[in-house]
Amino acid sequence: MTTALGERRNRRKAGSAHSMLSLFRRERNLRWFLPGYATSLFGSAMAPVALAFALLHGPGGAQSLGWVLTARIVPVLLTLLIGGAAADRLGGRPVLLSADALRCAAQAGIAAALLAGSPPLWLLLALAAAGGVGEAVVNPALTALIPRIAPPELLARTNAWLTLARSTASVGGPALAGLLTVWAGPGTVLAVDAGTYTVSLLALARLRITAEPGPPAGRRPSLVAQLREGWSEFRARDWLWVSCLHACFFNLLLWAPFLVLGPARSAQRLGGAGAWGLVMACFGAGAVLGSLGLLRRDPARPVRWSTVAMFGYVLPSAALAAGLALPWVCAAGLLAGVGSAVSQSLTGLAWQRLIPDQLQGRVAAYGTLGAFALGPVGLAAAGPVAAGLGTGTVLAAGALWQLGATALVLTVRSIRAN
Repeated sequence: MTTALGERRNRRKAGSAHSMLSLFRRERNLRWFLPGYATSLFGSAMAPVALAFALLHGPGGAQSLGWVLTARIVPVLLTLLIGGAAADRLGGRPVLLSADALRCAAQAGIAAALLAGSPPLWLLLALAAAGGVGEAVVNPALTALIPRIAPPELLARTNAWLTLARSTASVGGPALAGLLTVWAGPGTVLAVDAGTYTVSLLALARLRITAEPGPPAGRRPSLVAQLREGWSEFRARDWLWVSCLHACFFNLLLWAPFLVLGPARSAQRLGGAGAWGLVMACFGAGAVLGSLGLLRRDPARPVRWSTVAMFGYVLPSAALAAGLALPWVCAAGLLAGVGSAVSQSLTGLAWQRLIPDQLQGRVAAYGTLGAFALGPVGLAAAGPVAAGLGTGTVLAAGALWQLGATALVLTVRSIRAN
């Protein structure tokens, strides 16, 4: 029995490798894009660790780190819709090229400033804000680009590979960054991150895309008219705005409190930072497993199954709230990671299949903005609310909300039908 199980695992691994090779052989654009994108993701996953070490041990400490992180987030929120409109007007590749060039310059600037000594806070804030502008346009531009470089029959597999790249980077990037930061310093790690954007730029430059949108015939519509058209498309699709509303309150009530209160609960009950790191490592490992499981699947109703996968997020918060032992919390994190990968991959697939090509950038921008708009509020409020109600109560309330809200969302006909 053990031998048979091992043989099945080996066949799955061989099949995954074969599917990747066949994908690369068939599609030149994917052969260039996927490795370049994965490289930049790995660098992006390394950067927060290096930046934290650089600022926490400098003047201002945690306060400086908070200001720099805020300076990066605010431009994302302010320019996200403009990035979506640009992706639809100009095409995904030109916008991604601009975004990677800007992020490369910003990270190289921060790296140079750190390597040169103790940079002034204003310089770090300015460079972080520039990087945030580049970050804002990535998701809409990527959503618009993928259908132009992957044929319809390969969209599901391509999204699975993208999710696998994100999941692997989220596990391996911080671990490598920690080692490199101790060995070579945070400035060097950020310089490596800048280099990964260069790799992505080179890969994007090699793409051959014949379906990029050109200037529309006659007078160009204004930015306001473009955004209005995208909003009309967004709100006209029940499955889309319901899913985004669901994600918005998920980030506010469950995920933000989990990220803030999970470490505190681990320190109280599970043994401290090492236990929390193990829980998050299990989450990342689950995401990798979920991505691998999707490589040979092409669900007919991605919206439905993406929503079902959201049930997985209930488990870690519920396990922490219930005071379960570390192995159970780790198991909950593993299952939540599987659900996270499935949900993210199928959400992207649904948008690419069900939204008109010429509107995908704008609709993705509205969806991303709606999904994450209340996340910062949840991060800021989790601590004070837990101080009044108790950490376990807040985590349990978030888990119960997610359980009930996901079940309610599945009653919407267009969610189940798509």
